[in-house]
Amino acid sequence: MFILAIDTALDACAAGVLDTRSSRLVAHESLLMKRGHAEALMPLIARVMASSGIGFAELDRVAVTTGPGSFTGLRVGLAAARGIGLAAGRPVVGITTLTAYAAPVVSRDAGHPVISAIDAGSLVRPRVAPIDEALEAAQFGAPHIVGNAAGILAARWPADAPPVRVDVQPAPEISWVAWLGVAVDPETALARPYYLRAPDAKPQLGAVPHAVVPTEATAP
Repeated sequence: MFILAIDTALDACAAGVLDTRSSRLVAHESLLMKRGHAEALMPLIARVMASSGIGFAELDRVAVTTGPGSFTGLRVGLAAARGIGLAAGRPVVGITTLTAYAAPVVSRDAGHPVISAIDAGSLVRPRVAPIDEALEAAQFGAPHIVGNAAGILAARWPADAPPVRVDVQPAPEISWVAWLGVAVDPETALARPYYLRAPDAKPQLGAVPHAVVPTEATAP
């Protein structure tokens, strides 16, 4: 099975092609960035696919991170994944960013709590909440904190609580997005944005609807 994995949810623009028969990424690329995903993603995917030597029609599935994450970044990744899936006639599956962060830690050390943390000003679990709520995980033992907010959470960790292991990552490993894409069911792991709060950008009241007509379109 060939899986194209895409991640633009947080501070990276990444894509990779997983070959499940050899259990390895045959090609991948990740660029650290907070903005500019829209301009970078499609050229990056083109390079990854060319490097893999695999055509879009040979893909079996497309996996994409669905958030939580940047509103704009999520839309870019989801639009690309859906477009490729539609053009290639392949299913598109969604992987939450929190799951992609936690998966490699769980695979190595399933005996301890894992906190998957994303910097959204304040958070924990798959909802926006006070950081103090995350600290309650100390009652279950020494957790492993992973995510781009891992350092923020570790700095607040109680001195009298079990010591934590910290793994600060700007974005999930694209290989785990791919592997999770293999494991999930396309019927239930839908490629739709996973928002924890409403986007800051809202349509203007009284705005006149209009259509955007592309001057040029390309398909993989």
